[in-house]
Amino acid sequence: MEKIQKLIEEHVAYLIIFTVMVISVAGLVEIVPLMFSKSTTQPIPGVKPYTALQLAGRDVYIREGCYLCHSQMIRPFRAETERYGHYSVAGESVYDHPFQWGSKRTGPDLARVGGRYSDEWHRVHMNNPRDVVPESIMPAFPWLATNKVDAAIVPKEMAALRKVGVPYTDEEIKNASQEVDGKTEMDALIAYLQGLGRALGTMR
Repeated sequence: MEKIQKLIEEHVAYLIIFTVMVISVAGLVEIVPLMFSKSTTQPIPGVKPYTALQLAGRDVYIREGCYLCHSQMIRPFRAETERYGHYSVAGESVYDHPFQWGSKRTGPDLARVGGRYSDEWHRVHMNNPRDVVPESIMPAFPWLATNKVDAAIVPKEMAALRKVGVPYTDEEIKNASQEVDGKTEMDALIAYLQGLGRALGTMR
């Protein structure tokens, strides 16, 4: 045993090899069981794939970097659940590619923001956050009110997501362009935000 320890400690290559082996085994033990657990692979009741407009809004959310300041992961602690609502569960995010859990919170968590505010509140907030939250440091996004959703991209994205398990129907994909045609990116982002957290109740 001493010889093996000495060999590892004195030769960097062996140290790297054994470190990779240990991490690989640990990763398999942690990750593989989750791949077969229904709690992480099956949607909870009430969770549905994003509509075409919500999906377009999610793309805007990611493009504009909203996830850099807002998490969508409520931890199972009293301080979190009293402020934001029911803690996050994996079954809420099975249709998210990639999911938006995160841990950075310059702004509040948005996991249960759906239904808490009106569409008009969101519209004013994104146009100029200080109009509704005077102390806000969030930047304004006025261009979203004039930018139009690219109706040609959404059905292609839905078709791609179906290949990784999101159960979009042929009819939903076919009608996607018509659903988002003429909508602004602001409309889409609001639709996305208003759908967040509905399955486990809205934010308190």
